[in-house]
Amino acid sequence: MYLRELSLRHYRNYESLSLSFDGPIHLFIGNNAQGKTNVLESIYVLALAKSHRTAREKELISWNAEYATIRSDVQRRYGSVRLELQLTPKGKRAKINGIEQQKLSEYVGALNVVMFAPEDLSIVKGAPAQRRRFIDMEIGQVSPTYLYYLSNYNKVLAQRNQFLKDLASKKNHSDDMLVIWNTQLAELAVKLLQKRFEFIQKLEQWAKEIHTGITAGKESLSIHYENSSPVTVEMDISEGTQAMISAYEAMFEREKLRGSTLIGPHRDDFTLQVNGMNVQTYGSQGQQRTSALSLKLAEIELIREEVGEYPVLLLDDVLSELDEHRQTLLLETIQNKVQTFVTTTGVEGLKHQVLQQASRHYVREGNISLSERNL
Repeated sequence: MYLRELSLRHYRNYESLSLSFDGPIHLFIGNNAQGKTNVLESIYVLALAKSHRTAREKELISWNAEYATIRSDVQRRYGSVRLELQLTPKGKRAKINGIEQQKLSEYVGALNVVMFAPEDLSIVKGAPAQRRRFIDMEIGQVSPTYLYYLSNYNKVLAQRNQFLKDLASKKNHSDDMLVIWNTQLAELAVKLLQKRFEFIQKLEQWAKEIHTGITAGKESLSIHYENSSPVTVEMDISEGTQAMISAYEAMFEREKLRGSTLIGPHRDDFTLQVNGMNVQTYGSQGQQRTSALSLKLAEIELIREEVGEYPVLLLDDVLSELDEHRQTLLLETIQNKVQTFVTTTGVEGLKHQVLQQASRHYVREGNISLSERNL
């Protein structure tokens, strides 16, 4: 898939911006704090209806503006798709070909993207929440039902947690309500876990193959899902739901004291192992970065496998964080296959032929030009 054009209105430091894209690789060149990352972020937001940089969506709207709008024409293998996302302090409105979507889960997936930023290099050794977000975002792009389950799960989880807090403070004593929350949350948890088990299995297949190639066969990468619940991949929904309910009942006294649900997808994690060694704990920085790169390249291939075409790739100031060997592997993987947007402060260190042939967009104070002299 390819972005043919991108229009921004009242988005961060862009009052109004319209760009057209020819060719597969696009460099956005400029000093820091000029607006390069904002362009890539807007593409990410258009695809996933949320930012990878902030949870406060009002930060995406220009100062003193009431809304922000992102539009794009996306060329898919089945034809052209017009996407529009409007952001307001009260919420979002998403349109596909001019038709407003009633649920964001029906909109997400019309454009698939993979973001690779410096913070993604820490996905290996970062907090579990970072890896859970990675899982949720990637499954959500190819499975609208997963986003639907996830949204409902978070709502029921919040209600159950409030119920536990009320129990602890003697405000509530209804056992019937606890049974209801347990049953609803358990069924949603199992549906999420089934999707996660399948995703991790497919991701590992691609990541293992890619990692073996990067390391010339010296290292074997494996991914292990760290499950806080008793649900297993062999269980169907009925069996898994009952197992979750039993686990909630066994954990009840501890959860009442804590005022929160202590098991489930919101507490899970995954670990990476190289030749049987936990990379998070014992891997060198080079092994951790190679593992992160393998995950990102696997993500690209997995989306292609699921939707039938490659996603758009967003490289936000990450090439400077990779050594020449890893840069080359990344760029040769995407060459002639993946439309890619790259931000950088300069082109001096970008020697690969793929980047030398890229379209260049120079960015200064929220203005973008194909010629540096015109800024």
